[in-house]
Amino acid sequence: MTQHTDLPSDLLPPAVRQFLGAHIVRDADTASSFLAEDAVIVDQDETFRSREETDAFLRDAGSEFEYTTEQIGAHRVDDTHWVVTVRLEGTFPGGVAELDYRFALRDDLIAELVIANHPA
Repeated sequence: MTQHTDLPSDLLPPAVRQFLGAHIVRDADTASSFLAEDAVIVDQDETFRSREETDAFLRDAGSEFEYTTEQIGAHRVDDTHWVVTVRLEGTFPGGVAELDYRFALRDDLIAELVIANHPA
């Protein structure tokens, strides 16, 4: 059953909550520790598949910009799928973006993360 309720951060699965906490402060090593060994990250239609690629993505994504991140929504899709919506404001083109971080979990780790524009 799909549930679309806004959730506070503390009700997200630990892997999602801790990944986002590390990712927001750009701690790539800690963020990476919440990924399954074969995790896949898709960011704006670019796919990162190997541990080397996902680590590089986490280390380098957005590093050329200054920005703040605020969680503005979250919901549980089912037992293994969660969506967290974040608002970025900063020096990147456009200055503001709302993104959905769509997580798929396996064995309490992130097996897949798809980052895409939040639908208007």
